[in-house]
Amino acid sequence: MEFGRVTPEELAMVDFTLPADPELTTGTLKAAGHKKQLEVHVGCAKWGRKEWLGKIYPEKTKEANFLDEYVKHFDSIELNATFYNIYPESTIGKWKEKALPNPHFKFCPKFSQSITHIKRLKGAHEVTTQFYKGIMAFGDLLGPLFLQLSDNYTPKSLPELKVYLADLPKDVPVFVEVRHKEWFANTAFRDELFGMLKELGIGAVITDASGRRDCVHMELPTPHAFIRFVGNSLHPTDYSRCDEWVQRIKQWHLKGLQSVWFFMHQHDERYSPELADYVVKELNKELGLNIMRPHFIEKDKGLFD
Repeated sequence: MEFGRVTPEELAMVDFTLPADPELTTGTLKAAGHKKQLEVHVGCAKWGRKEWLGKIYPEKTKEANFLDEYVKHFDSIELNATFYNIYPESTIGKWKEKALPNPHFKFCPKFSQSITHIKRLKGAHEVTTQFYKGIMAFGDLLGPLFLQLSDNYTPKSLPELKVYLADLPKDVPVFVEVRHKEWFANTAFRDELFGMLKELGIGAVITDASGRRDCVHMELPTPHAFIRFVGNSLHPTDYSRCDEWVQRIKQWHLKGLQSVWFFMHQHDERYSPELADYVVKELNKELGLNIMRPHFIEKDKGLFD
């Protein structure tokens, strides 16, 4: 992921402190009430990473079998593949079959770019129907959906966004990510956006990237969190940032948070499994959970390794 990337010099200057909870989040969690068991899922964005061969995938694993291996290590995936193509039920069904050995696995498909970036939500009813028809083949392995708006989708389009979201099926949770800076810089636009999402029962994606601290808005229109964490190749700040997120999730749970979907990204994705493992370990420790952790292949150390 390139979004929010900064230079090493800029990285040293970034204030990674998570903002305080806004009023909307406090109200949402209070209304939800404390739920004894928090549903937590941690995963990555893609399973097709050749960099993971010899790390979590056996060396000679064929690309066709990457998903078979991925589900042995994670309980969810932020499915970016559906952004680039609308897949038929037959393909989705094959992916589901590969994930069945992990009974807790969930696919979280990203809305197709043909809906969000090409049509920009206008006149998108037919293609949206096609998108939903395909992903519903995941059945009980279907997690929440993720709708990402383009960097140039401004608050001027809020009326179209509201109309589109209001027309979506209500039986599958949806989270929305906005990126244009005006959504966050203008308090009126920010309040109107997140208020609208709360009214519709739509979640808000929180994207934690080094160069876009405004996207770490901490707004929870629903008592469910969808966090996209973008690390910097296991830089020391990656770990301290994850520690702070674990503590915030713990606080949110005590206040009423019901579920959290934490998806790991790195500008160099070869390092995503390591940091995801760290997050799972800390969540398990702090929340008394037993989320599955990735298993790393141990290599024999040679003389010059």
